[in-house]
Amino acid sequence: MSILTRDEILAEIEKGGICIEPFDEQSVGPASLDLRLGNVFRVFKKVHKVMPVRADSPRDLYKELTEKVTVDEHLLLMPGETVLGMTLEKITLPPDISGWLEGRSTFARLGLLVHISASFMQPGIANKQVLEMTNFGPAPLAIYPGTAVCQFIFERSAGKARYEGGYRDQDENTF
Repeated sequence: MSILTRDEILAEIEKGGICIEPFDEQSVGPASLDLRLGNVFRVFKKVHKVMPVRADSPRDLYKELTEKVTVDEHLLLMPGETVLGMTLEKITLPPDISGWLEGRSTFARLGLLVHISASFMQPGIANKQVLEMTNFGPAPLAIYPGTAVCQFIFERSAGKARYEGGYRDQDENTF
């Protein structure tokens, strides 16, 4: 298993192994791809009931806790607040490449955590990435769609596999 560098990422895109939509070659760094924030979010509502965290909990239980909003200018993220965002780019991976979603230091230094725990992306995904964004800083943050808030690190896998789970084709309509 190895991390793909810029030349390898571009070669995989050129041969059609990795597909990024929309793609901007300027977003490819030395060993990662910057991903921009889309304009659809799920904002948590005030809920006055207990939500079960069990193996048999419904996969879309988060939809009961959140409200989908579309943002034209920016979303205000208060200290301690969490929202779900989604990348503008859709990533499709072949069965021998997986990846990791990581925040960017520039925004982490302000207290923005881009993903709480779901950073690994399975081989064979074909979706936009959901970002579990939390403001751990002391000041409110204005989150602007179109900003490259995270990066995707591609890793060649030993063997081949394909993710067929419930979030495989996730986009703004199913989010």
